[in-house]
Amino acid sequence: MEAFETYQTPLSSRYASKEMSHLFSPAKRFSTWRQLWLNLAIAEKQLGLPISDEALEQMRANLDLTPEQFEIAAAEEKKRRHDVMAHVYTFGKVAPAAAGIIHLGATSCYVTDNADLIFLREGLTLLIRSLAVLISRLSAFAAQYRDLPTLGFTHFQPAQLTTVGKRATLWIQELLWDLRNLKRARDDIGFRGVKGTTGTQASFLTLFDGDHDKVEELDKLVTKLSGFEYAYPVTSQTYSRKIDADVLAPLASLGATAHKIATDIRLLANLKEIEEPFESTQIGSSAMAYKRNPMRSERVCSLARHLMVLHQNALMTSSVQWFERTLDDSANRRITLPEAFLTADIVLKTLQNVSEGLVVYPKVIARRISQELPFMATENLIMAIVKKGGDRQEAHEKIRVLSHEAGHQVKGLGLENDLLDRVRSAPYFEPIIADLDALLDPASFIGRAPEQVDGFLKNWVEPALADKELQDSVAASQRVELSV
Repeated sequence: MEAFETYQTPLSSRYASKEMSHLFSPAKRFSTWRQLWLNLAIAEKQLGLPISDEALEQMRANLDLTPEQFEIAAAEEKKRRHDVMAHVYTFGKVAPAAAGIIHLGATSCYVTDNADLIFLREGLTLLIRSLAVLISRLSAFAAQYRDLPTLGFTHFQPAQLTTVGKRATLWIQELLWDLRNLKRARDDIGFRGVKGTTGTQASFLTLFDGDHDKVEELDKLVTKLSGFEYAYPVTSQTYSRKIDADVLAPLASLGATAHKIATDIRLLANLKEIEEPFESTQIGSSAMAYKRNPMRSERVCSLARHLMVLHQNALMTSSVQWFERTLDDSANRRITLPEAFLTADIVLKTLQNVSEGLVVYPKVIARRISQELPFMATENLIMAIVKKGGDRQEAHEKIRVLSHEAGHQVKGLGLENDLLDRVRSAPYFEPIIADLDALLDPASFIGRAPEQVDGFLKNWVEPALADKELQDSVAASQRVELSV
């Protein structure tokens, strides 16, 4: 059993969902092996091999392992140094009528690789459902703050205004792309099927006395019994490890999205504009009692980096599969694949938690706008003077001088931006004094941001979440939230 302990990683024990932890548990893995052996036996019997109904019934009745069976398998593996044969032996002990036909004609990768493909597909399904919930939560946040003006940043320097909701749509759009990528990866996964030791199906051709049609039918039957639409047309002893790389690529991309979102939240927390949830009894620092560290967002960034790196591991493993196979992939994959899915699961669950409790501070946001908006509004002031009969070049020079004086107050003296007071005091700008409040209304600087939020949610988010599977996931998560 030592070889499979990696499926019980520290990640799963504390943070991952029960569903994802179970998917990569020894119990799930070995029960899946037994189901695959049963599927093979059913198909072989259907095609004429002498397999008794009693054998199938005993197999069907013992798909789940008891603690005693785990102990038997562990002892047998220690003796034989072969995990699959240890479990063939253990299965045969509880299904004696089938002991002679379990694994008939198959190689170890019939169960190991086909099981992995099942886990990859089910794991992607779990992530897709979690991602839908996160998108739903952030969409509600975007709608709520669709028209709340906030200072935009380019190069992390003050830029034109946007809205809190519009900024959230940038996060959601990337998550929608991740949703698309995960669904594509899941829907593309095939089955290894029954291909034999080096993928030639030689053992099965012998079983069926050279009948090629029966061998092909066997592959199709087992594939269908295992819940797949198709099997890969050709394989070596294993399915191509490129499949692992293709599956981990969208997970890595999801990691990049999560890192960007969590980083934005961390920066906003520093600005005191938006904070992640902070419990009333939570401690931010052992020394600095006032601290409200964005620990959940930091955790997301930490794990997201790990998730992005794991894809490189899958690429390297794929690149060194010599000829029909080499075993140096095995121990690596038993760590890499579960870790990728468990990590992605934790990242999504943590981001969901953050999204459900984001705290917005409108007064802080408004204060920062008031510090920067006068500078941004200078062009509006110039145009207003021109409309009142003023000269554009003269107005520009007047504003330039006053802006530099106000800038010195802010940067040189650490005082508030007093540009508007200077404008009000300057006789030159008297014709537009009554219009200043309207000219400096933040809502007039956000362009179509609120309308963009509305259109994006209606035309992109709603259709993306319209799938019944995703709607059920969102509804289920809402019921859980209400019950807590």
